[in-house]
Amino acid sequence: MEDIRVEDYIEILNKLITEKDYKSIRMELSKLHPNDIAEILDEMNAEERIIIIRVMPKDQAADVFSYLSVQSQINLASSMNENLMKYIFNELYFDDKIDFLEDVPANFVRTLIAYAPVEERNMINQFLNYPENSAGSLMTIEYVDLRKNMTVKEALERVKKTGMDKETIYTCYVLDQTKRIEGIISLRKLVLSNTDEIIEDIMDKDFFHADAGDDQEEVAEIFKKYDLSALPVVDKESRLIGIITVDDIVDVIEQENTEDFEKMAAMAPSDEEYLEAGIFKLAKARIVWLLVLMISATFTGGIITHFEELLSTAVILTAFIPMLMDTGGNAGNQSSTLIIRGMALGQIERRDWRSVLWKEIRVSLIAGSILAIVNTLRMLIFAKASLMVTITVSLTLMCTVVLAKIIGGLLPIAAKALKLDPAIMAGPLITTIVDAVSLFIYFSIAGVLVL
Repeated sequence: MEDIRVEDYIEILNKLITEKDYKSIRMELSKLHPNDIAEILDEMNAEERIIIIRVMPKDQAADVFSYLSVQSQINLASSMNENLMKYIFNELYFDDKIDFLEDVPANFVRTLIAYAPVEERNMINQFLNYPENSAGSLMTIEYVDLRKNMTVKEALERVKKTGMDKETIYTCYVLDQTKRIEGIISLRKLVLSNTDEIIEDIMDKDFFHADAGDDQEEVAEIFKKYDLSALPVVDKESRLIGIITVDDIVDVIEQENTEDFEKMAAMAPSDEEYLEAGIFKLAKARIVWLLVLMISATFTGGIITHFEELLSTAVILTAFIPMLMDTGGNAGNQSSTLIIRGMALGQIERRDWRSVLWKEIRVSLIAGSILAIVNTLRMLIFAKASLMVTITVSLTLMCTVVLAKIIGGLLPIAAKALKLDPAIMAGPLITTIVDAVSLFIYFSIAGVLVL
């Protein structure tokens, strides 16, 4: 299916709303995937959004609702009549219900929980108490469970009987009488096995699982490393309390990547969408790191002040400061970005710091030498600087690149060792450190060669 043009559909739907041609609205929406409809509704105003939801068949409205942005969900929930909201809420998959309840205002949560069947309410309250960003907060209770003494025929009958209301049926979980998980079996294996085989004989007893308190980033690593589509979540007594499906992990990976980008740009992470966030909230997320970096830049200014006499004697040195600082920052950011990515993918561990150091030294020597040679030719031809100034700048350039790449490569690993997020050791922070180091090297060499 080709990507839809949201603007075109909004224009069509607005025209049909004006004409009150609700039958045509249904026909237009029937051609689209629920996610595409949600994308369109997110761009419409609140009044248009509620009209579209009311026009849709209830089952389609429930599907679309799960794809909407959090703010659109909240706005719709507060505008719907009770019967429609109750239907949509109860049609959501269990994990989508939990995600929705975690974002709505506290006074609205009680109303929504009251819509749930009695046997589900206690379970919802239990799930809402799991720590944010934990495996427990991601899981769903909608899975197919089997018994090890079942035949394949009996197991398939149970899948047919209970699978319609489950989020996934491609992996089934073999439990004992106390809900302890004893094995897993794929639907593929069930379908291809003889109908009289016993589940215990063909189930996989060697499987991965997560604990409810595990961090969502650790869970995402398990999914990526072992190419899973679902992962059972157990309590301290190995009882199955839910499963995490790959669609939720995709959201986690996107969230974690967004957080890393924000940290690397020296901003406090936020779950709120940019266009939905208020200006004061955006400013608050940025100002702390801006203040830290501004104050830390005092060291750079202090170095320049310390060598003020040198600069007054050889004013030409000032012209090359921006180039040296920019090159050092860029070199450090290149290394830190690669190392942080390697750590995120599990390719680089803390114990690999010696290998990282040795590799960055060799890479930086090659890159620094090339930059120094090119800079020497550039200065001799275009800048018409003296030989000593040229040597000073080029030698500083090479030293700066070497140190910047070493700092950029090792700081994220050091952060991990200190149980800090490696992403904070990137971007502006590394640039600030490298700026101070490069200036100190520059003036120290100039003090020897130029004066």
